[in-house]
Amino acid sequence: MGNLRARAAACGIEPGYHDYTGEWQPAPDKTLQLLVDALEPEIGSLPALDEPWTAAGAQRCYPPPSRRLWGWSLQLYALRSATSWGMGDLSDLRVFGERARREQGTDTLMVNPIGASTPGAGMQPSPYFPGSRIFRNPVYLGIDDLAGSSAAVDTLRPAARRMNSSDRIDRDAVWALKRPALKALFDDFEGSGSFDRYRAQEGPPLKDYSTFSAIAEWHGADWRTWPDELSTPNASGIESFRRDHEEDVEFHSYLQWLIDEQLAEAAGVTGLIKDLPVGVDPAGADAWVFRGAFAEGFHVGAPPDDFNRRGQDWGAAPFHPARLAAMHYEPYIRTIRAAFKHAAGLRVDHVMGLFRLFWIPHGCDPTEGTYVRYPVGALLDLLAAESQQARAFVVGEDLGTVEDGVREALRARDILSYRLLIFEPSADSIPAQSMAAVSTHDLPTIAGVWTGSDLEDQRRAGVLPVPELLEEMRQRLAAASGCEQDAAVPEVVQRAYSSLAATEARIVTVTPEDALGETRRPNMPGTIETWPNWCLPLPATLEEFFDSARVQQLAGALRDLGRGPAGSANVR
Repeated sequence: MGNLRARAAACGIEPGYHDYTGEWQPAPDKTLQLLVDALEPEIGSLPALDEPWTAAGAQRCYPPPSRRLWGWSLQLYALRSATSWGMGDLSDLRVFGERARREQGTDTLMVNPIGASTPGAGMQPSPYFPGSRIFRNPVYLGIDDLAGSSAAVDTLRPAARRMNSSDRIDRDAVWALKRPALKALFDDFEGSGSFDRYRAQEGPPLKDYSTFSAIAEWHGADWRTWPDELSTPNASGIESFRRDHEEDVEFHSYLQWLIDEQLAEAAGVTGLIKDLPVGVDPAGADAWVFRGAFAEGFHVGAPPDDFNRRGQDWGAAPFHPARLAAMHYEPYIRTIRAAFKHAAGLRVDHVMGLFRLFWIPHGCDPTEGTYVRYPVGALLDLLAAESQQARAFVVGEDLGTVEDGVREALRARDILSYRLLIFEPSADSIPAQSMAAVSTHDLPTIAGVWTGSDLEDQRRAGVLPVPELLEEMRQRLAAASGCEQDAAVPEVVQRAYSSLAATEARIVTVTPEDALGETRRPNMPGTIETWPNWCLPLPATLEEFFDSARVQQLAGALRDLGRGPAGSANVR
């Protein structure tokens, strides 16, 4: 026993964790053994894990905005417009950004992750479980804004428009129409200098990703079931496949070029804050391209807490820390470099994962997992270097279990904290070096808390609710807004965000769901079939959103947030 725990400690494996009650929960011996077996053989490649997190001379990220900003936090898929094909797209993002900046005085716009899903399967609805964090999902392409037209596109458009009236986002149905439309445009495409430059700029990573996507359409979505000769980017049958399916491979490169062009256009009208998920689908493109960089047999998750008493298994594949170091961090560098592209800022989801991640062995309950440490000094230095190169600031999503010293280390690197009004003792406790919001996509909306409907939604979805937590949120909203218990939702929303605006937080983000009085949250952790996670459209179209008196009133209260002393906002 003692020897096992000593070996685990040498690998950066923690012997257990403190649960949400503060009680110590030792990791099971079988978990420690599995982790030691996975990490110990390559531990020699791992840098020292006990280095000071805030070492003198540590590289800093690009400076946060020099004046206060506000903007919308948008679930893009939920934003339908008159020209959408069943879900919000990059054309909608551009128009939304233009109108918000011109009509409402916004400074920035945060958008959910748009990483690529794997072709050839039911499309993964969660933006936080992508097949790739390096390349993007073509389901977000705005078809009507693409150059060229064809009879096929014109024929498909009416059916696509009809999907805008559905009460659910059906990505598979959207893609079933968008793919043939895009293929028709590709068949008529005669090449361009811009496409050639994009392919040259992206180089081998784009070629590998496009090859993966083409193979997936022929052999299925999980590369772990493919023939051995296609099991890695350097396998014996890859070049032969590329020759035989040259057009298929080029089609996927063409789609990525189109996305890059449309994302650049959207970023050109407002300062985009992009969102980097904590991990990737172990069956997806990044895990295939960088197969050696990931630890097989484990998922990333979280131990039990107040909101998820059973813990969480996010299904994502963790980077193997020693292998990552041995590869000179190339997969990590490519990931964050891609995330910074076209961004004014980057929100790093579960930023504590740069310090340690909660690993869960396959087939085990989340309560049987434990933390594995990472070479945080190297990871933070690389994040800072890419941030400086991109001239984009960084926000660290530091919600949940945050060990001592993490926030201090992030602050020393000029990484903004992420604070939620419904978690804070009062609005006054929100620090200046932060991005502040009322809630987030995994938590109730203001209307859901205030009316009590979120509690009923949890019960209907089969989640074990904690009524006292919802009541605590309601009391914090009441205190921050100064509203009586019988106040109407629009008044609570207006006053709650006004209280955020009165803090010193560097950035304030507002959700359209709150502005529109939506009671349903975008995602309910712990559910799969019982709640329409990531599939709820906004209760108003893009056009109706800007015409809404409630939205206009809320925007008016925030319009002058950043109009302080002159200075660069560091937002493009």
